[in-house]
Amino acid sequence: MAAQKINEAHEHIAKAEKCLKTSMTKWKPDFDSAASEYAKAAVCFKNAKQYEQAKDAYLKEAEYHTENKTYPHMWGLEQKKMPEAIQYIEKACMMYMENGTPDTAAMALDRAGKLIEPINLEKAVDLYQKAAGVFENEDRLRQAVELLGKASRLLVRLKRLDEAATALQKEKNMYKEIENFPMCFKKTTAQVLVHLHRGDYVAADKCVRESYSLPGYSGSEDCVAMETLLQGFDEQDEDQVYRVCNSPLLKYMDNDYAKLAISLKVPGGGGKKKKAAAAPQGGSSGAHAAGGEEDDEYEGGLC
Repeated sequence: MAAQKINEAHEHIAKAEKCLKTSMTKWKPDFDSAASEYAKAAVCFKNAKQYEQAKDAYLKEAEYHTENKTYPHMWGLEQKKMPEAIQYIEKACMMYMENGTPDTAAMALDRAGKLIEPINLEKAVDLYQKAAGVFENEDRLRQAVELLGKASRLLVRLKRLDEAATALQKEKNMYKEIENFPMCFKKTTAQVLVHLHRGDYVAADKCVRESYSLPGYSGSEDCVAMETLLQGFDEQDEDQVYRVCNSPLLKYMDNDYAKLAISLKVPGGGGKKKKAAAAPQGGSSGAHAAGGEEDDEYEGGLC
């Protein structure tokens, strides 16, 4: 019975490979038919308990379900098929886990996240978090924290800031565990920005205070910037907040956090700088012109 199923699987693979061939009369590979044949092959391998080959067939199926994006006129159709392809990759990952190869499962989930990210950020977050969880269970924290970072940035982009704050705290804890303290500093800065956008000054201040225990944080560039930002926020000093948020330290963070920085406003301040608002009447024209030029430089966020 097993031998028969294996033979059937190889027949389906042969058909799939035939679908992928091109000729003078067939200019493009038939990816849909190839994916269908690989799906049948995967089932045959699974029934024959040939799990390694079944996993490979599932991944091939997913690959060919997404391959048509090479042809621009097919992209709309492939966007509809992408969720189905991701399901196949997740199915293959489950088999990797069951068969004792979690690292391969995590890498496949990461790959699936990259595939789906352009069209479905929510699903990409889910896949990156699952991949991070697999690596974390295997005590591979460096790989886990990198994937958590991808998820955190997408949560910010989705404006799911409560979840982003939780994810950033987990990232920071992992970086602390592997003793990468400079990255802890960066995550503290990201936390402060997220909490201030959430309207939670207390939580932002707490993040900085907790970070004083990190070796090298107190007095560092990151620490001084956050202390200055929080002081400006507390005193409603719009100019001070503006200077910190448009400093190179924050402007050149990952793009999603940089956008949080340059869009941060003091509550009740109306988004105007104190110096521009308080300019003397005689020099108001020049002051406003200079202020306008400076504001325009950052208008619309970073690309």
